[in-house]
Amino acid sequence: MNIKEMYKKIVEDPFPEDLTLTLGGQKLIFRKRVWEIEGEKKGLRYGENPDQPAALYELVEGSLTLGGISFRGPGKGLVASLTEANMLQAGKHPGKINLTDVDNGINILQYLYQKPAAVILKHNNPSGAAWGQDLLDALNKAYFADRIAAFGGAVVVNRPIDKMCAEFLTQFYFEVVAAPGYETGALEILKQKKNLRILEIPGLARLEELVGEPFLDLKSLVDGGIVAQFSFRNRILSAEDFLPAQAEKDGQVVSARKPTPKEMEDLLFAWAVEAGVTSNSVLFARDGQTVAIGTGEQDRVGCVELTIHKAYTKYADNLVFAEKKMSLYELKLKAKEDRELAAYLEEVWQRTQEAKGGLKGSVMVSDGFFPFRDGVDVAIEQGVTAIAQPGGSIRDFEVIQAVNQATPQVAMVFTAQRSFKH
Repeated sequence: MNIKEMYKKIVEDPFPEDLTLTLGGQKLIFRKRVWEIEGEKKGLRYGENPDQPAALYELVEGSLTLGGISFRGPGKGLVASLTEANMLQAGKHPGKINLTDVDNGINILQYLYQKPAAVILKHNNPSGAAWGQDLLDALNKAYFADRIAAFGGAVVVNRPIDKMCAEFLTQFYFEVVAAPGYETGALEILKQKKNLRILEIPGLARLEELVGEPFLDLKSLVDGGIVAQFSFRNRILSAEDFLPAQAEKDGQVVSARKPTPKEMEDLLFAWAVEAGVTSNSVLFARDGQTVAIGTGEQDRVGCVELTIHKAYTKYADNLVFAEKKMSLYELKLKAKEDRELAAYLEEVWQRTQEAKGGLKGSVMVSDGFFPFRDGVDVAIEQGVTAIAQPGGSIRDFEVIQAVNQATPQVAMVFTAQRSFKH
């Protein structure tokens, strides 16, 4: 058996051309998406793994209203509406993971439309996200937020890619690049990477149209059952949407410091990115860039600790890459045989500790409330200056005490909304 070959094959797709969902008297009709590539009709490469056949369906007809809320309807497709014309380069042909990574990038970017923004995703989670003065600035910050995890990722941006952005992207290995358009000369540069999937999704330039409009979110169970829910809708769309962090206990009321305008902007950015992170999660951000993203943990303080560890590792790796053009892990291996490199490695760790992994001056957001103050205390030790979290814990009083007792005092706001994603 040639194991490598199984990743190159397109699994035969036995799924029907049409799919119809009936909810009460309301029907939604979907059409399977296939593309003519190299003279052959092809659907998805495969599902999550090479031995899982899969199909992509686009909503083409029908409407749905539940509880007085109208759901997203036909004609508003993004990933599901991709045509051959949108696949500027098919590369090795997209599979389920490629497209769902792009989709989650869109999910995040819909809340970051005000500025040029970029998200790099791996395994349906952002490895790095940023917004900036221009797209090149955003791409650079998103990449170096986690250079290691960005390897082989999907890049999704909300502004057209120009030649400078294309030249930046071709320095590294990515599986997919998706943008609303490509300026003169950019596409030719990107096509130098023959296996790169290059997607043009014009709707990426109009993501503000999606905000607040839910879609029907379906989750399948092992027994074949289905859970249907309204999709997540972010209520924090401006700084004014955050609530003051206040709590009362035994007649005593405590209130947290209000964030500064800069802290508020970073919290707004970070909460937007949080919408695309698998829970239980926290993330740190500074200057419109994620510093570290913690995903899918079982306990909140443990998630904070692991995210801090990631921040330190990524910070050290960036130092080594900038100064020695190697990864932190390559340095560790070579340092075993080279005293000079061993001394350099020790110096890198000292510098990383002094900078607290780049966490000084950062903000932290949490997709769920803090059940104890421990997660907040751990973050404060790293130099976090402001925190946003849903609130609603029976220990909110103690959590607010933690930020008030910090020196200097740390700000906190409530989102009054949980952002779990499973």
